Amino acid sequence: MSKTVQLVCPNCGKLNRVPVARLDDDAHCGSCHKNIFTARVIKVDDEQLKRHVQKDHVPVLVDFWAPWCGPCKMMAPVFEQVAADFEPGIRFLKLDTEQYPNASARLGIRGIPTLILFNHGREVARMSGALDRAGLTRWIQQQNIKL
Repeated sequence: MSKTVQLVCPNCGKLNRVPVARLDDDAHCGSCHKNIFTARVIKVDDEQLKRHVQKDHVPVLVDFWAPWCGPCKMMAPVFEQVAADFEPGIRFLKLDTEQYPNASARLGIRGIPTLILFNHGREVARMSGALDRAGLTRWIQQQNIKL
């Protein structure tokens, strides 16, 4: 029997089981039938963040940002590009700390942009400050995360 992973649909929030061997095969949600992976960053609120971090069986990388933050704006397109490079191996989320301050308080975010990498519900790495594409790619690869 092939190994499966549990994934939260970014569209409807339902849980899906997908064989690891089929992650690259354009997996669709069993409920809403939309793509589970889109090679794009998913904007989330506090509750959606909790659900993805706790339920997704793929690593989750979250960009904590604010609309007034210059470095956050500079890094946004880089984060989007890198999401396309690493999906479906990593889920990329973005949370606006101005709109959803509870998550940043709960996680001890002191400066933005801050990236937190979660794996199986646990924080495994954190980085504060803007990165260029090469820097972000290198940082992710250094974390040596596996499904």
